[in-house]
Parts: sequence; structure tokens; C-alpha cells
Amino acid sequence: MTTEIIGSVINQGEIAKQFQELAALITRHTDGKGDGFHQTAIAQLEFQRESLVSTALRGVCDPIFAILVQGRKELLLNEEIYRYGAAQYLVVSVDLPLSAFITEATPDKPYLGFKLTLDSHQLCDLITQTSTIQRQQENAVRGLFVSTIDIPLLDCVLRLTKLLDTPQDIPILAPLMIREIYYRLLMSEQGEAVRQIATSSSNMQRIAEVIKRLKADFVQPLRIEDLAGQAKMSASSFHHHFKAVTAMSPLQYQKQLRLLEARRLMLSENSDASNAAYQVGYESASQFSREYSRMFGAPPIRDIEQLRIA
Repeated sequence: MTTEIIGSVINQGEIAKQFQELAALITRHTDGKGDGFHQTAIAQLEFQRESLVSTALRGVCDPIFAILVQGRKELLLNEEIYRYGAAQYLVVSVDLPLSAFITEATPDKPYLGFKLTLDSHQLCDLITQTSTIQRQQENAVRGLFVSTIDIPLLDCVLRLTKLLDTPQDIPILAPLMIREIYYRLLMSEQGEAVRQIATSSSNMQRIAEVIKRLKADFVQPLRIEDLAGQAKMSASSFHHHFKAVTAMSPLQYQKQLRLLEARRLMLSENSDASNAAYQVGYESASQFSREYSRMFGAPPIRDIEQLRIA
């Protein structure tokens, strides 16, 4: 057996051991709290626990670093499917409409996830102070990727999670450990995608600023020329880079935002379909119903009834 193979086996054994420890910690901190996301004493950190496989959980995902600790999951970004399991992590670098499916989970061995919200200002500060990793590429990259975790990154995640047992240490040590996580991500094989989150001149960052505008004002008619002007791009270049980052066109992005908000209005505020459609910018009730059915798999009334029963 070669030295390289021996080293790989040792690394895999160490990663498995650390994941067992991380799973035990998350299990302990979520016991008795039920399924769902659970906020921790560290402001940017949440845990997810699910005891059953789930149908689609849809929403707009903020920039995050998430580790799948136990179980399996699928994500749908427009028509792209991302599958990942234990020992893999996900980075979302811009606000993206996603559908999530828990595909492996039981009451005895629940799905467990670690989720850290990414702060672009903290990342930017780290990039400017670390000249050796200040590289830049013109091509925009996808705003979501899945990768396999390594020991240095996992070790930092484990140390951050252990801080929950010594809350008096959190104000001082948590920011340092989160900064180290950012550094490890910047130095990873996906470092360029992470770097572009916080590089103001990068195409991803320009698209991210346009996305913020779309999220804040998605009811208004979309004018590609205005959005392209904000991004300092031609209309054709803007459309190309927007799709490279989000896997969809600006119009598809706006449509998903509108439909997600309409669903929320009907489910949380008891709005009827016609009123919800109008509030999110639809002028045609039939068009709204048709596009809603295409996205959620059922007409508005039936979809909301099924959600309430579930």
C-alpha cells in the first residue's frame, strides 16, 4: 500500500470520526425541539433536524455555508438538480430561489444540517487583508456549488459548534472561528466562487446587487435595460452573466419571487388567489394560475389546501 493511499485512508477515518462528533453535538442541541431549523447562541449559526423525508421546501435562500452532517438532500435550482450527502457542503453565494428535498431521514437517524449565514462584508475584509488570495476572474460563476469537506475546514466547524457548551467564550472566539471558516473556503477548490461573493468588481457581485433590487421591488414590470445599466453591462452581457450565476433568466427569477410571495400571502395571511396574484404584480388570473401550477404542481387553491393538511 502506497504512502498516498495510506494517507487517504487516515484522512477518511479522521473525517468520519469528526462527523460522528459533530452529529452528536447537533443531536444534543436539537433534542426535544422537533423538526426544522433551530437558532443557536451564535448569531450566524443554525442547525436543521428532520426526522422524515420531505416534499419540496421552497423559498429564497440567502448566502450560506451549509454542511450535511447526517442523511441526504436534493436541491433544485430552476431545472438543475444538486444531490449531496454526509461529508459534503453547500455554498450559496447570492440570493437564489431553491426547492429542497430531504431524501434520507428517519426518527432514529434524523437528517442533521449545519448552516452558517455568510457575511459579504466580513469576507471582503478578509480578502483585502490576505493579498496572496486576491485573484480575480472576469467570468461569472454559478451562485451555488456542492463540494467535499476537508479536515482543516471540518475541524474549524467542530470547534465553533463546541463553543455552544461554553457560552461565555462565544463573543470573543466565535468571530475568530467564523473568520477561519471563511479563510478555509477561500483557499478551497471552490475559492473563486467564494471570492466573487465579496469582490465589488466581480460579475457575481454586480449580479448580486441587481438581485437585491429585484427582491425589493419584484412587483414592478421588469426592464432589462435598467437592470443592465445598474450592473454596468450591455443588455446581452447582463442576461448572459445573470443566467450564469442563477441558472435562470431575470424574468424567470422575478416570476419565481412573485409566485413564492403569492404562496406566502395565501398560506400565512389567508389571501385568496385573485388578491394574491394582484399583490405580486399579475394582471391576468389565468396566467397566474397556469404559472403557479407549473411551479408548485397544483393550482393555487388545491396547493394551499394540501399545505395546510400537511
